[in-house]
Amino acid sequence: MADTITQTRADLVATLEALEKRLLWLSAWTIHNANHLRPKRDGLKVGGHQASCASMTAIMSALYFHALRPQDKVAVKPHAGPVLHAIHYLLGEQTREKLERFRGLGGVQSYPSRTKDTIPVDFSTGSVGLGVAVTAFSSLVQDYLVAHGQVREEDAGRMIALMGDAELDEGNIYECLIEGYKHDLRNCWWVVDYNRQSLDSTTADRMFRRFDDIFETCGWRVVTLKYGKLQREAFQRPGGKAIEEWIDQCPNADFAVLTYQGGAAWRARLMADIGGKAQVRKLLDSYDDDALAALMTNLGGHCIESLIDAFDACDDDRPTLFIAYTVKGHGLPLAGHKDNHSGMMNPPQMEQFRTLMGVPEGQEWEPWGGLGDNAAAALDAFVKASPIARKPAEPLAPMVAVPALPAPEGAEQSTQAAFGRILLDIAKSGEELADRIVTTAPDVTQTTNLGGFVNQRGLFRRQELADVFQKAKIPSAQKWSAHGAGQHIELGIAENNFFIMLASLGLAGPHFGTRLLPVGTVYDPFISRGLDALNYGCYQDSRFLLVGTPSGLTLAAEGGAHQSINTPLIGMGQPGLTAFDPAFADELALIMGWSFDHMQREDGGSVYLRLSTRAIPQVSRENDDWQADALKGGYWLKKPGPDAQAAIAFSGVVAPEALAAWEQLAEDLPGIGLLNVTSPDLLHRGWSARRAARWNGQKQAPSHAEALLGALAPGAGLVTVLDGSPGALSWLGGVKGMRVSPLGTDRFGQTGDLYDLYRTYRLDADAIIDAAAELFLED
Repeated sequence: MADTITQTRADLVATLEALEKRLLWLSAWTIHNANHLRPKRDGLKVGGHQASCASMTAIMSALYFHALRPQDKVAVKPHAGPVLHAIHYLLGEQTREKLERFRGLGGVQSYPSRTKDTIPVDFSTGSVGLGVAVTAFSSLVQDYLVAHGQVREEDAGRMIALMGDAELDEGNIYECLIEGYKHDLRNCWWVVDYNRQSLDSTTADRMFRRFDDIFETCGWRVVTLKYGKLQREAFQRPGGKAIEEWIDQCPNADFAVLTYQGGAAWRARLMADIGGKAQVRKLLDSYDDDALAALMTNLGGHCIESLIDAFDACDDDRPTLFIAYTVKGHGLPLAGHKDNHSGMMNPPQMEQFRTLMGVPEGQEWEPWGGLGDNAAAALDAFVKASPIARKPAEPLAPMVAVPALPAPEGAEQSTQAAFGRILLDIAKSGEELADRIVTTAPDVTQTTNLGGFVNQRGLFRRQELADVFQKAKIPSAQKWSAHGAGQHIELGIAENNFFIMLASLGLAGPHFGTRLLPVGTVYDPFISRGLDALNYGCYQDSRFLLVGTPSGLTLAAEGGAHQSINTPLIGMGQPGLTAFDPAFADELALIMGWSFDHMQREDGGSVYLRLSTRAIPQVSRENDDWQADALKGGYWLKKPGPDAQAAIAFSGVVAPEALAAWEQLAEDLPGIGLLNVTSPDLLHRGWSARRAARWNGQKQAPSHAEALLGALAPGAGLVTVLDGSPGALSWLGGVKGMRVSPLGTDRFGQTGDLYDLYRTYRLDADAIIDAAAELFLED
């Protein structure tokens, strides 16, 4: 029985080693074809990171074809993307045509992409570090769904990140570790390709031991795979202990140099350093130069047997960091060279590599090229029988009905307060929408008006946590019981974590088959602190509602560090995100209803609301005719008269100043219009699409911006004003060739009361009137 088990295991190892060779070849050939064989029209290097792929092939072979289960999800190291595509090529899920067009239009993307690649990609990667942290937050989302009865505990998968060691320099890794510890993270593996070479340098030797301390302090198990089987066997031989100690003391840079130089260099250095020790010379003499080089580079991350032992030993839900020692460029002529990150094999080197891999000319793209029929059939059968081959397609989660959301009542309201009241009303309703909303904030839950929702629906904790203040009967507006049914995930002050949490929640539908509608609030000026993660979430088509509040100079006494200037431009410029800047509570209720629906549409996306704490008088409505236009980006709050020569266009919280200026100007400029731009983003997007349609020879109706401004006389003037960058509205002049006098904030603010700041930064009614006068006095 023991012999049978040993033989079965030996067969598994041999099969995985054969698969590793195929992945090494296919990934290297894909990159080579794009850079050296495919015709180039622009003369630019295509790139592709052959060395970074080579250090990962054994890890990915052992993971994908042995350890991975259908419910597990993987974020692949960006520079190992070609290996991922090679895996799916062997699985029959990637085409040769797309591999041949690697990094070309319509071909395989440079880095794994959920939205651009056609193979199954669990997480987009590219901005290093974010693809690592997202696995931790996705594991938290899975826990949330398990606690809410949407995912069975026995169906829970591992969220796995394959990462380069240089990614451990990213600060968001450690912000994520802290948050994971707070939430009792589980079912998460991070596998480090510890090749000790980054783009510019060799990893600092002194850092390695610190990683153990940092991760273990945060509750992680750390598994180090330093030595491969060949090395461990050699260490048991006479003289082997001295070689093991020498490896342990060898600086990373020296190890890389010797790897590149090869067996003779290894022999010379070892003899110089430890050749005088007992039995060392005899042990070294038992290897020729090639065998000695193979021994010295037989690290744990390249040893299939070591990898499957390590993966098999961690069959529980404890978060685990695998530190797999590797050689960057392992198996390639580039191995160890300091420039190998962006370097690649030249044609003569590729020919040598082809010979080494046993791939005949003309069979480069054959999945099993160069193998005999029996060997090819056996490998193909093994791949098709592997658990990853049974991974189902991502599910399409059913849509959640969105009822009409009534506007809060009140003669004066701020959009931030109205937002909180709308959410509270939803929380109290019996609608399914209320059960699918999950809120989150980076320690600003109270100050962004999420408190009512949390009081009603509770904080999420896997383990129930009592409210000590409530238990002691100490009065507090916060009645935040924490339990498994809670619907608010409280985060620390780390906007990067906040945006990755939103991204993970927004992928619950395709990842777990159950739809969540995430709502996240953050101080508007601090959106910039998490822009990389916000872009990352939008890039993989995650769906969430982002609420930036409070915003702008209107914060007054908070000062310049808290007064957002460029966030309207961020909202306009971010793909996958539709931005609104509503002025009134009824606009906000309408937009929120639209947002919850838009987040679920196949052609939808995420939404950003820019809100304010300033309470302003609400307008009375004669009817609902304004609503359709408001959802297109703008409507006439005061319609212009026939052949009107001017209009004021405003966004958001400066509505009272715009109205006051309009009332004064209406006496001197009869028919002047007042345009409420609810979304500069939608207006600009529609206008751009209209122009693009002309260029593409397509017919398209005039954009909403054109239709609105068409109500003015040709050559009319516009005053644009908002509490943000004037560029968010000043472009409106280009729609119909109108003169524009733009107002807004393009300088850092300062402390002061609202009246002083609006006067100083030209946002008050007097400034709007002066700007209108400038339109007609310029000549």
